[in-house]
Amino acid sequence: MVLSAANICNFGWKAREFRLKGVDGKTYTLADVRGPKGTLVTFICNHCPYVRGVIGRLVKEANALQDIGVGTIAIMPNDSQAYPEDSFDNMQRFARQHGFAFPYVIDETQEVARAYGAQCTPDFFGFNANDELQYRGRLDSARMSNAPPERRVAATGRGPPEQTASMGCSIKWRY
Repeated sequence: MVLSAANICNFGWKAREFRLKGVDGKTYTLADVRGPKGTLVTFICNHCPYVRGVIGRLVKEANALQDIGVGTIAIMPNDSQAYPEDSFDNMQRFARQHGFAFPYVIDETQEVARAYGAQCTPDFFGFNANDELQYRGRLDSARMSNAPPERRVAATGRGPPEQTASMGCSIKWRY
């Protein structure tokens, strides 16, 4: 495990389009997951202890965000050839095990992770209704504890001025 911390939000940066295969056999685009009040794009994997530490809260928060008009998608960016724990079959098991009610997709070419500038898992990107980046960082200000999540982007369209950088396992890039 290589620990990595991601950069803080570049406010207003526009969400990048994608077309990725989900564990349910469907293909998803940004338009498919966009909510009327915004979108949460998160980069996760199956094996990272940081992801495992927040996965229950992520599922709970994604459900709550859906209720207030924010769509969620989880993207697995790792090289699953080198890291078989992150294989598509294991992604399907992981999503079932944790009760994902949002798409979990694989970024086989890693083009989407690169386009978003994702650096670690988990890495959260919160966009407002205009697809403008308003949050980049951790699920909440906690590391792996149960601090209450922020929902400011959905309510105001703006992210908090102070943000907590993502921290987790570095993305396993193909070279």
